[in-house]
Amino acid sequence: MEKKNDKENLSLWEKSKLGRKTKGYKIRTWLSRLVSLIIFIVLLLLGKSYWETHDYDSFIRNALGNQIQNDIVVNEIKQTNTIETEAVTNGNLRVYYLDVGQADSILVMDKDKTMLIDAGTNEEGENVVNFLKNKGITRIDYLIGTHPHEDHIGGLDDVIDNFDIGTIYMPKMQTTTKTFEDVLNSITNKNLQITTPVVGNTFTLTDANCTIMATDTQDTEDNLNLSSIVIRMTYGGNSFLFMGDAEAEVEEARNWQPADVLKVGHHGSKTSSTQSFIYQVMPSIAIIQVGKDNSYNLPNQETIDKLNSIGAKVYRTDEDGNILVTSDGSNIQVETNVE
Repeated sequence: MEKKNDKENLSLWEKSKLGRKTKGYKIRTWLSRLVSLIIFIVLLLLGKSYWETHDYDSFIRNALGNQIQNDIVVNEIKQTNTIETEAVTNGNLRVYYLDVGQADSILVMDKDKTMLIDAGTNEEGENVVNFLKNKGITRIDYLIGTHPHEDHIGGLDDVIDNFDIGTIYMPKMQTTTKTFEDVLNSITNKNLQITTPVVGNTFTLTDANCTIMATDTQDTEDNLNLSSIVIRMTYGGNSFLFMGDAEAEVEEARNWQPADVLKVGHHGSKTSSTQSFIYQVMPSIAIIQVGKDNSYNLPNQETIDKLNSIGAKVYRTDEDGNILVTSDGSNIQVETNVE
């Protein structure tokens, strides 16, 4: 009875001190301190510039496998420079990732404005033209040949010959192939000109805003993939990243903002989509343009695993046909096997 009275007379501080000595509390406390220390070290290693464009909360939850203890307080720090403030007016943005075999072709329709990024191989040029005509398109406001490989510019001459063309963007890198000469001849025959963009250039469709993120880098003559024009497009609060065939050297040359939809570089090859790049972009949707049963065995399984590890939903033209991504500026919908 006397001991009980002694405990009742203990001060709040003394009771708290006794509580801290419990085994469960000690374990939780040390775990909390250990996790906090690890996070602090990671922040120091990556540096301020990296985190200015990233989401602390998402990183921490991924690192801990979403097992964050209740006694660890994580500040809610929002991503920066990812949400555009411009209002999106009537109509939706439509982005078609065309099934053109082991090649690339992407059609962007923003109300009355259009952009075509690449046009497949020489053999696919007619199919690209027919697809555009079936959509009622008569003019391509922005025509982009990301780099002078046949699987990207092969059908550009067909597109130029059949449609009214606005601005043509191509890198300064040139080749002596017949495919490249055919494109130049079509451009010349219609008295058009090539514009070579530089990083930071911007242009606007109707409501969609586009920024050149990469183009020619060093040593592109030995590897034309490194000359790929990379475009980041924002539409209201949604963002798209079109990587062309850009490889690791391009990805490592700058910091990247998050994007909702990623057109995976170089058909899902292991030479692209580094772990660091994937962690920076953190797409919720990843689209790979690749041919069925291609001789390159693409996409590479390592690339698929990296995308799966961050929870991205992967779509492939060899399995899903033509892929349509629609955005209203806030929400994104994906349709497969569209006509």
